[in-house]
Amino acid sequence: MTRGRVIPTPRATIAATVLATALLGISGATPARADIVRDSEYWLSDYGFLSAWNITRGKGVKVAIIDTGVKGSVPDLAGTVVGGTDVSGIGSADGQTPVGEDSEHGTLVASLLAGNGTSATSGIMGVAPDAKILSVSVAFGQNTGAVLSPDDQIAKAVKWAVDSGAKVINMSLTRNTRDWPPSWDEAFLYAFQHDVVVVAAAGNRGGGTSEVGAPATIPGVLTVGGVTRTKKASVDASSQGITIGISAPSEDLVGVNPNGAYVTWYGTSGATPIVSGLVALVRSKYPDLDAANVIERVTRTANPDGHVVPSALYGYGLIDPVAALTAQVTPVDSHVLVDGLTSWIRLHRRADVTPSAAATEKPPITPIPDPPLPPLTGAKTLLPTERTLTYVTVPLALVAGFGTLTALLGIGAVRHWKRLARRRER
Repeated sequence: MTRGRVIPTPRATIAATVLATALLGISGATPARADIVRDSEYWLSDYGFLSAWNITRGKGVKVAIIDTGVKGSVPDLAGTVVGGTDVSGIGSADGQTPVGEDSEHGTLVASLLAGNGTSATSGIMGVAPDAKILSVSVAFGQNTGAVLSPDDQIAKAVKWAVDSGAKVINMSLTRNTRDWPPSWDEAFLYAFQHDVVVVAAAGNRGGGTSEVGAPATIPGVLTVGGVTRTKKASVDASSQGITIGISAPSEDLVGVNPNGAYVTWYGTSGATPIVSGLVALVRSKYPDLDAANVIERVTRTANPDGHVVPSALYGYGLIDPVAALTAQVTPVDSHVLVDGLTSWIRLHRRADVTPSAAATEKPPITPIPDPPLPPLTGAKTLLPTERTLTYVTVPLALVAGFGTLTALLGIGAVRHWKRLARRRER
């Protein structure tokens, strides 16, 4: 798994870890003036979240953040984290103790998704401030002491999130490979079968992710690409690939770390919770809408912003919260997520299954035989037989008849010319 780093700015900052997307650089904590922090959240106004809050703020939706752990005691997240667990074996039972390398990452992600600030006008305000967070702590990095491998931690985390009532799962992480272990097949299929939307980061080229990797390559996952503040595909703070479904801001982001300090950071690790928050708004507005149609609503109402979409740079375009909550969207097959992953498993895991003998046996392919010729017997050899009639007598009779007819015609023609010659002589 890979992570990113945070970049210091004059007004805020400290370390951000992006479990599988990219952030670049870590600096010491420097709290910023609260009003400046709120003003720094340009995506709230530029993308229409402030208007969308007149419709819903995400109430009634639980979002599981599978990350390094979310510290719910941070003032900006007070009352937001309502449950959690640790799957690493080294964290606390409630999942709120940051673990592993870049342990601040999970709290940063949570603040962008469902922060409530420190007052009505200060601190970090998430895009779905009324949504609730389930924190699942995962330990990444070498020699962390984790009981399970990162792959097994993820599989266990996804199942726990589903069983704990999450309707959205945020995964700001990447495996940096397009493939994934078989244990993820079962875990992600379990999520889709239970109507859960899984949102994953595309990763960042600036952080070493040259191409989109799992879980962002898993069929059915909503993959998030990143754009600059001017809404252009980010060169460093995003990877590109055909699995990207939607794009959101991934540069000049601001969040809060477990120490309560505000930091600026970049990467699709930050773009992903913005999209997960939007998904939470849609699920709050349309509680009866299944996961497949929630994703359809988010992607089909995306803003192309002058680009040809879908594309490997922007997916279907930039998030448009108001359109996602109000537009008329043609429904899709509710089983599309399950069917997509099931088909992939059937196709790509078939080499791992030993076929039965009956399944591998095929009937031989042979030409249709010609019927046998009638047998010859000694008693009938001098008489016409079916064989001689077919292959000798009849053909000879036809040839003879044709020859006779030709001879008669020739004789008649000669006699005719002789008569004409005598008449001329007279």
